[in-house]
Amino acid sequence: MEQSRGSALTVFAILFVVLAISDFLKPLHLGDPSSGLVIFGIKTAGLANAILAPLFGIFLVVYAVGIWRMRRWALPIAYAYAGYVILNMILFSVFSAGASSRPSVTFIVLSLVAGIGVPAATAILLSRRKAQLT
Repeated sequence: MEQSRGSALTVFAILFVVLAISDFLKPLHLGDPSSGLVIFGIKTAGLANAILAPLFGIFLVVYAVGIWRMRRWALPIAYAYAGYVILNMILFSVFSAGASSRPSVTFIVLSLVAGIGVPAATAILLSRRKAQLT
């Protein structure tokens, strides 16, 4: 018997696919320094961005499929990704502390809510539904 994801997990899976599409497109934004993928707090560019952004996009698609199909293997990915996002945001703020352009407080708050909230909520929801994962 197939279990329903529920609306929240459905929305989160779709959001991860949208994020994956964004990562797939990052290498196409040549010459735009703001478009690089941030890995462990460091914004990638050039060849590193051309390789890592699509790989990260594939990771996110796999994660979204795991959520969509309610697979048990999505749970460790959820924990790892939620932890990674928190670490990545902390490291990025440390490494970009001296940057000349500061984002607005609104942008920072929205980034924290979406950037940490969605992965954390996904991990929590999958944990609560662990018995229903196949």
